[in-house]
Amino acid sequence: MSYETTENRASERIAALLDEGSFVEIGAAVKARTTDFNMQTKETPGDGVVTGYGVIDGNLVYVYSQNASVLQGAIGEMHAKKIAAIYDLAMKMGAPVIGLVDCAGLRLQEATDALHAFGTLYMKQTLASGVIPQITAIFGTCGGGLAVIPSLTDFTFMEKEHAKLFVNSPNALEGNVITKCDTSSAKFQSEEAGLVDGTGTEEEILEEIRSLVCLLPANNEDDNSYDECTDDLNRLCDAIENAAEDTAVVLSTLSDNHVFFETKRDYAKEMVTGFIRLNGVTIGAVANRCKVYDEDGNVEAEFDGGLSVRGCRKAADFVNFCDAFNIPVLSLTNVEGYHATMCSERNIASSVAKLTYAFANATVPKVNVIIGKAYGSAYITMNSKALGADLVYAWPQAEIGMMDANLAAKIMYAEESAEVIRQKAAEYEEMQTSPLAAAGRGYVDAVIDPKDTRKYLVGAFEMLFTKREDRPAKKHGTV
Repeated sequence: MSYETTENRASERIAALLDEGSFVEIGAAVKARTTDFNMQTKETPGDGVVTGYGVIDGNLVYVYSQNASVLQGAIGEMHAKKIAAIYDLAMKMGAPVIGLVDCAGLRLQEATDALHAFGTLYMKQTLASGVIPQITAIFGTCGGGLAVIPSLTDFTFMEKEHAKLFVNSPNALEGNVITKCDTSSAKFQSEEAGLVDGTGTEEEILEEIRSLVCLLPANNEDDNSYDECTDDLNRLCDAIENAAEDTAVVLSTLSDNHVFFETKRDYAKEMVTGFIRLNGVTIGAVANRCKVYDEDGNVEAEFDGGLSVRGCRKAADFVNFCDAFNIPVLSLTNVEGYHATMCSERNIASSVAKLTYAFANATVPKVNVIIGKAYGSAYITMNSKALGADLVYAWPQAEIGMMDANLAAKIMYAEESAEVIRQKAAEYEEMQTSPLAAAGRGYVDAVIDPKDTRKYLVGAFEMLFTKREDRPAKKHGTV
């Protein structure tokens, strides 16, 4: 598909996104109302945006697609009102909103009329947050105040070659030019800013959105976000422990038919977030990762096993989304402590607090599997029993405790010989860091064979399906 903008481009994107023949347009006859600055001489069909509804694999969705051939897709009063009307319908019907963005910004000719109407979009998105899923795909320019739009939605995608996302253009940043660092590019926004969940060609992005919609509930009261399971519920995951360092592989292995939709896949890769299915039910997954393997099994990246600022914020946002939409949460824990750098020290405490709060505050079913190390307060943060995990499993090779046994022995017996320290380390490992010791104290519900993990998870989430949990009455938390 050519990237050249045409008059039908906005409609073509909608047609490619939705089931064939399902789109029904709303507001096609709307056009600009203002006549200031010779606007009466300009043609503004649909006021530069196509709006309506249709289905994706039978799921009702509302969609708007900006038409860059009309005043470069600039948002005017009627343009914004059309999008707001789509949000009103979506809220009434309890269905997702998908925005396909290609816009030059606010329409200068309409001044405060455009500005006020645009502000109502912020309000509509805020009211819809946590009620219906919101998805944005950027195919052209999304700059200035418009950059807040994808930030207010739940998931964002960018076309990797031509899309631009920025508040301030790269050349407006002191000491920077776009050739030095293109802060508006899909690469920067997905890898550095962490705002974008996925990048690709236009066709790839639209297909990803279709896949995502089929995994998500239609709204926060929808209990139909499941599909028929055609995978063996008792399927063994042989040698899954060999992939423990790259938990994206583990999650794919555990999921029905190996379905795994990873979110923010290029950002904070030491923390994996995404959706899997277990017995047909959508499950949100959060997992620590030590290594990233490519398709050929080569190591692409390695991490120190500590919680990072970016990883915590990424995971906290994801857990909050799952809790808002009643999606059960699975965590795979393999954490040694906190990422230690001068830069991260500025924000690590507040970021860990956000993740701690997200897990503790979530009332959806929560299951934790300790697949490696689980040391100190970093382990507590990763969906531990203390934070309200309903069930906690551990693999036999897991290590659970304050710290590594050898380090603990060196601290406690600093003046003793190497032989004494070695003996005490062995005792500490058996008494304090083994999964059996944690199970003996009730902090782990069962020590399981790694190959049986899928079976245990299917059973656990089925048992927890009707979970109800009350919390102290309050308006909202402040973390």
